[in-house]
Amino acid sequence: MNGIAAIAKGMATTLKVLFRKPVTIDYPYVKRQRAPRFRGRHELRVYENGLEMCVGCELCQVACPAAAITVVAAENDPDNPHSPGERYGYKYQVDLLRCIFCGMCEEACPTECLHLTQEFELADFTRESLILQKEQLVNRNPSGYKVPLNVYPPFRRKAVNT
Repeated sequence: MNGIAAIAKGMATTLKVLFRKPVTIDYPYVKRQRAPRFRGRHELRVYENGLEMCVGCELCQVACPAAAITVVAAENDPDNPHSPGERYGYKYQVDLLRCIFCGMCEEACPTECLHLTQEFELADFTRESLILQKEQLVNRNPSGYKVPLNVYPPFRRKAVNT
């Protein structure tokens, strides 16, 4: 009699769970919504007219605790400008293998050109493909975020003891 009672108890549990709402999702086909402050893949923003927002100040490189960002600045050519400033980021490289996605680079950027997106599926087959060059970071999505000219970034932090 013990065996039949145990089977009945197990079947009762199975029937209770069978009609519940599923806890998991079918991941590759259904994606969960991420938090608004989620920090994923890097992106360099551009102005509406196509000029890069990056002025080559290298503050993101200095702020990165993992040393995952490399910026080499060059003088801007007045006849063929790359950015509205005197300099621009000639070489911009983000090593996703070293990056800890802390967001300090985004916070340090004075022009808000560096942005961490919601994209998190970064797996790849080679290590070299996870070292992103400037071409892979700028204008990835032509219909994406474009900044109007002469719009200055809002202040991020309020002054202390005001």
